[in-house]
Amino acid sequence: MATPEPRSGRSVDASAWSPALPEAPGFDHLVVETPGLRTHVAAIGEGEPVVLLHGFPQHWWQWHAVAPVIAAAGYRVICPDLRGAGWTVAEDPRVERETRLRDLLALFDVLHIERAHLVSHDMGAITAFHLTYEHPERIRAAVQLAVPPAFMTFSPKIRSGFYHLPHLIWHRPGASLRGDFSEPYVARPMPEATAAAHLAPMQRPEVDAAVRPLLRGMVMPEAMRLARGVYRRRRLTAPTLFVFGRQDHPWVENLGRICRDPERYADRVEFAYVDDAAHFITDDAPAAVADLALDWFERAA
Repeated sequence: MATPEPRSGRSVDASAWSPALPEAPGFDHLVVETPGLRTHVAAIGEGEPVVLLHGFPQHWWQWHAVAPVIAAAGYRVICPDLRGAGWTVAEDPRVERETRLRDLLALFDVLHIERAHLVSHDMGAITAFHLTYEHPERIRAAVQLAVPPAFMTFSPKIRSGFYHLPHLIWHRPGASLRGDFSEPYVARPMPEATAAAHLAPMQRPEVDAAVRPLLRGMVMPEAMRLARGVYRRRRLTAPTLFVFGRQDHPWVENLGRICRDPERYADRVEFAYVDDAAHFITDDAPAAVADLALDWFERAA
């Protein structure tokens, strides 16, 4: 197995980025060039590759307290800024349903990643389950945070889990996304400095302008596929752990209803729950996330 090295991308000093990167000691910052895309990647550690896919409206720094723990256990942890987020630069602002999947596969090739462990959260989970269903041979084990399995069924009881979507579909340039980090999405109030670090790339006009394309070109078409039960007619072969904060409503209360008989749709899945955590589980409980991921990598792979 080839281990990704800094020479697989162009190393850039953290102080050279604009706006400034949030502080996170120990990370290498690389620019990885693939067709039409210059991806910012933060990486730490050495060993088997673990790829972490951030949610919305976040970026690589979402993992600043998770990645070092995983790296310390003997892994090379790779945190890319996905298209339309962070400090990644795209030539074409258009986003289709599987655009980020193609980006990720190209990134794997440049970094010589044949197979990886995969951890995803929120919008990053869409690209994660694209990869696990379409290219399971590239996955050792997967951990999906705060998003139910793609084989779920829809129920009126989970509709409040989508109340945040309209204001993103109709996002106006310059509109604040600070409210995305408020109740009921966090278990405790998020410090202003933390929210500011997550939202720093929104100062880049191209990232602000990417909100609508991401929602309209990727999230909504995928939601329609989920509603039609596309993934209930397929089989998830990659071993996957689904993790939720106990305060992540309405998902926790309804997982038994929307994910009945998971063995019908998957070879190996498990569910885990974290106390004192809500949707933004990597902020509420980063140590628990890292511990669960490491345990799953060992048990499932």
